[in-house]
Amino acid sequence: MLAAQEKSPERLLIVAPSWVGDATMATPAFRAIADAWPRCRRTLLCRPGIDAVLASLPEFDEIIVDRLGGPLGPLRGASKLRSLRAEVAILFPNSFRAALAVRIAGIPRRVGYARDGRGILLTDRVTSPPTSRPASTLDFYCDLVERGLGIPVTDRRPQLAVSEADRAAAETALGATAMSGERYALLVPGGNNPAKRWPPERFARIAEHLAKRHGLSIVAAGSPGEREVIDSIVRECSVPVMNLAAAPTGKPLGLGGLKAVVAGARAIVTNDTGPRHFAAAFAVPTVALFGPTDHRWTVLRDVPERLLIAEPFLPEELMADDRPTLCRIDRISVGDVAGAIDALLARAPNGSPAPAQ
Repeated sequence: MLAAQEKSPERLLIVAPSWVGDATMATPAFRAIADAWPRCRRTLLCRPGIDAVLASLPEFDEIIVDRLGGPLGPLRGASKLRSLRAEVAILFPNSFRAALAVRIAGIPRRVGYARDGRGILLTDRVTSPPTSRPASTLDFYCDLVERGLGIPVTDRRPQLAVSEADRAAAETALGATAMSGERYALLVPGGNNPAKRWPPERFARIAEHLAKRHGLSIVAAGSPGEREVIDSIVRECSVPVMNLAAAPTGKPLGLGGLKAVVAGARAIVTNDTGPRHFAAAFAVPTVALFGPTDHRWTVLRDVPERLLIAEPFLPEELMADDRPTLCRIDRISVGDVAGAIDALLARAPNGSPAPAQ
């Protein structure tokens, strides 16, 4: 293990997690590294899309984008990394390909969790916690930095940044809502697994509640593939709903623009999705809905969030992932969601959230 009190390396490679939510949950660990080693040149290696999530953060001096995919992916990636002359690499994903790429690149010290058969490729092997019971991914990354680099992570709040280009993309997508300064609530009804999606007609009822009780305009966001889900909310709802998945400008919003939309929202109701993590990073009051995915994998720290869990009395030794029927997301009622968002908004300051950093 490297000791933080030792002289910091001059050049460090950070390999980012591969998913939007995971990358956001790694930001406390990134921040701790930058605070401990401020004069070190820090380069981020990430998949396409993750660069938009982490762009504009001061923790990185440069970002390299590569999937490391295909039979020659690690070799191709290594050729990019070799010129960095990094002295240390820390690998956040448990990827064999990433470990192979940094090994081929000749980076002398390679720090990561010794799992998935890649321990031989690492020089500083951190013992992975058992995976039989859910534990916070955010803490998983912070522990890697503490145990692998000897750097304490005392502030575990996720944080992201919004650029002027992100704000411009959000304003274009929001149109009159943005230009008039309307306060809006954001709904995120999609998800990569249909079983994680709360029924669209219930999102419609929540949209009506937010509009009528709290005087908020309603915006719904999702990928182009989730447009049909949002269209069904629009049809069900008695108040106007702006569908950002429809891409009215002909250009998808993108993750950078979505960050800015999230940062400007007064409140968010979301399934277990990436935008939930964006909301945490910008301290936007959020109600997050969990069905057959265990919430303990994605516990966030010190954020204005209420989790509603389909089966809150599931024994601790069981995982929601393994109980799809018992943990059906439609067991969460409209009344519970409305009550949770009312409680959050009652405690939140009036007006829009603080500007994103």
